[in-house]
Amino acid sequence: MSSSDRRKRGGKALLLAVGVAGAVGIAGCRQDMHDQPKLKPYRSSEVFADGSGMRPLPEHTVARGTLKEDALLHTGRLADGSMATELPMPMTQAVLERGRDRYNIYCTPCHGQVGDGRGMVVRRGYKQPTSYHDDRLRQMPVGYFFDVMTNGFAVMPSYSAQLPAEDRWAIAAYIRALQLSQHVDVSTLSAEQRAALDAPAHAAPAHGAEGAHP
Repeated sequence: MSSSDRRKRGGKALLLAVGVAGAVGIAGCRQDMHDQPKLKPYRSSEVFADGSGMRPLPEHTVARGTLKEDALLHTGRLADGSMATELPMPMTQAVLERGRDRYNIYCTPCHGQVGDGRGMVVRRGYKQPTSYHDDRLRQMPVGYFFDVMTNGFAVMPSYSAQLPAEDRWAIAAYIRALQLSQHVDVSTLSAEQRAALDAPAHAAPAHGAEGAHP
């Protein structure tokens, strides 16, 4: 027998061995593994006295990652139930920048970029929310804005699913900054700030002037 014939026979024998091993493996994966006895949700069962396969959770069970130990952070309320007057975290530039970023994404469609309630969807017929610069809202504690974002108010839905608690607080902080920006006490400004405020605005170039765009 030539070496070529021996190689061919050896290859066929190897393929046959692989095929047999595969068949044995498939036979081992019997349908019994799929149909084995088990309790499925909402199915009845004779194992338990109440006839239900689902077991009630042990008392005080909390899903992993949902234990909200910090009540102030997650509710916006103090121990006596009143609205928080301060953030549950330090006020930093990073918090305000995060609040501005989230506000511009989720809030401006209704509330507008300066919080006047004249967002784009309002201009197209959606119910206009109260301006953040309304005297009533200016007097509200910061926890109030967190509570509204968490639970919704009037036609505004809850945003707790879209925004984690930390982001809702950041937005509340930014709303307060918007309110302060529109009601600055001029007497608190420095001389340089007053001068910049009193300086006349730069006049726009006349239409058709040299260098002006059409």
